[in-house]
Amino acid sequence: QVQLVESGGGLVEPGGSLNVSCEASGSALIIYTMGWYRQAPGQQRELVATITSSRKTDYADSVKGRFTISRDDARNRVDLQMRDLKLDDSALYYCSAQSIVTNKYYWGQGTQVTVSS
Repeated sequence: QVQLVESGGGLVEPGGSLNVSCEASGSALIIYTMGWYRQAPGQQRELVATITSSRKTDYADSVKGRFTISRDDARNRVDLQMRDLKLDDSALYYCSAQSIVTNKYYWGQGTQVTVSS
């Protein structure tokens, strides 16, 4: 079973950039599709981006062209580079791992990203 720990959140001004990272342990990343989701107060958790073990990526329309997801299976790490951040990007960002064997999802505890002037 994989354990996920996010880091790198913080406060940034609109138009700024921020990177968040996810460190995985307990299992090799190669058997998981990795992703980032976010949840703002009073809203449902929503997909931000995913990346498969073959590096196929998928993004929410709201972040296309601004966010980039990447993975380093040798380091058991997944990163989300965010640029041109907007107020609506403020949320708790969660790292996810979906097993390609069982389809089960695993989640980290989240890291807060706040975009504010």
